[in-house]
Amino acid sequence: MSKKPADQRLYHHPPSADDVEAIGRRVLDELPETFRGYVRDVVITVQDFADEATLRDLAIESPFDLLGLYSGVPVGHAATLSQREDVDMIYLYRRPLLDYWCETGNPLADIVRNTLIHEIGHHFGLSDDDMEAIEFGESE
Repeated sequence: MSKKPADQRLYHHPPSADDVEAIGRRVLDELPETFRGYVRDVVITVQDFADEATLRDLAIESPFDLLGLYSGVPVGHAATLSQREDVDMIYLYRRPLLDYWCETGNPLADIVRNTLIHEIGHHFGLSDDDMEAIEFGESE
């Protein structure tokens, strides 16, 4: 009999959108302060899948191929004299995250953490090395 990873045994039902959001919030709170500074006011939104327009814009064929997306004004493009009307958001897509979790057996919190770090990192122009250092706790 195969043994489920510890976090898979915590749920009697698939984790809800609220569960995934709580994991995301906890992950953000645990990131190094220098990284958290980038996303202090970011809103985490959990949806089952990305909408059709987003998938089309990103040329993604299967909705299961997108785990998350950072939406906001790109770094260096924010107007300095006018007030911003939009809010930076990170979308976490629950069903693709859960499928990936079941396929890999990796802890769900690790998958959410990796997704958040990469979405934030790409949005702010961090290199893959920078993001890897953050993922493995080598950056403070």
